[in-house]
Amino acid sequence: MVIGILLSIAAIGVLCWLLFTLAIYALPLFAGVAAGSWAYEMGAGWPGGILVGLITAGLTLGLGQFLFTITRPAWLRLAVGLVFAAPAALAGYHAVHGIAKHAVPSETWQMLFSAIGAVAVGVTAWVRIAAAAPARSGERLAGA
Repeated sequence: MVIGILLSIAAIGVLCWLLFTLAIYALPLFAGVAAGSWAYEMGAGWPGGILVGLITAGLTLGLGQFLFTITRPAWLRLAVGLVFAAPAALAGYHAVHGIAKHAVPSETWQMLFSAIGAVAVGVTAWVRIAAAAPARSGERLAGA
């Protein structure tokens, strides 16, 4: 019984680590699933839907990181960062809420823990997308 409890705690820890590590990919995942579902419904079949979804997810992530890297105005960098951090915060809210429903009997505390989790995951996604350095004046995007 003790081993089961320890394994449950370890599993929750691994899932939380995974959530924080993959937070930046929430928007590309949502975009890829939406595009893949659309392609499947348009008659592309499973292979076409998967291919369209993967391409869309990759382009979304690449475009977001590229835009965050080349933009100089702070307000534009903030907007791009928020576009990535908002879906991550939503995913963090629902992930923490799923865990809290099983661990905390009070709905008020469930919501509070979920909100704290949403903020933590959103900030983590913001920090990860902000790790890309802004373009400096006079530098070229490609190496010399």
